[in-house]
Amino acid sequence: MTPARDHVRPDGGIDTSDPPPIDTMDKETLEPETLAQNASQLETVVELLNRPALARVYIYVCYWGPVTPPQVMDALDLSKSTTYEYVDQLVELGLIKRDDSTRPQQLSAEPVILVEQYAPIVITPTVLHALSLQEIDEDVEYFIDRYGLGKLIAALRGAGLHFAGKTTQRMVATDIDVRATEAMMIIYALKPALVVGRDHDPFFEYLFPDVDDEMDLPTLDTVQNGPPRSSDTER
Repeated sequence: MTPARDHVRPDGGIDTSDPPPIDTMDKETLEPETLAQNASQLETVVELLNRPALARVYIYVCYWGPVTPPQVMDALDLSKSTTYEYVDQLVELGLIKRDDSTRPQQLSAEPVILVEQYAPIVITPTVLHALSLQEIDEDVEYFIDRYGLGKLIAALRGAGLHFAGKTTQRMVATDIDVRATEAMMIIYALKPALVVGRDHDPFFEYLFPDVDDEMDLPTLDTVQNGPPRSSDTER
């Protein structure tokens, strides 16, 4: 169940670190049928978090669909076999819908969101896009290898606050406990995810409930080939 938006703190966390009241775990919540229904959503998000190359294809289809497999192949610079392999896996996971009634096939995807009310966890397409940038951006790859996904999400939040004029690069470095040079590097490396997410992620304000419309970012023009690579936006 997605919590109300006011549970998300301005710093990206939640308004309490205490465990949920025991009475929130009622019989209906713990019905095996309910747990099974929720499990599939969690499993698909975890699969994307563990496989950034797959997440990259999902984000492209989610933001720019309906699209065809050849469009995915050309935009993301993938081989034909890899494209169809990833599409097949995403279809099997239920993340992509494939319309076989047309030639070529049309692919579409709905945005996913995972918000945990009692822990500072928010996963939206913008987060998945940031994660997938490691496939094409050495700075993002370095940062994730060194610090992990959790700190990447913290850096994404810090980048949004920075571009909204609420914090400096040095303050972001202090907040997330990285070197100042690393903070500057990752803030600008994550800029494409913010530029595209602001226009295409319907859950963007879950990450930035206080500054989603205040960021000083380039306007995203109509892009034929999909989400920009890291070099496509001013850094």
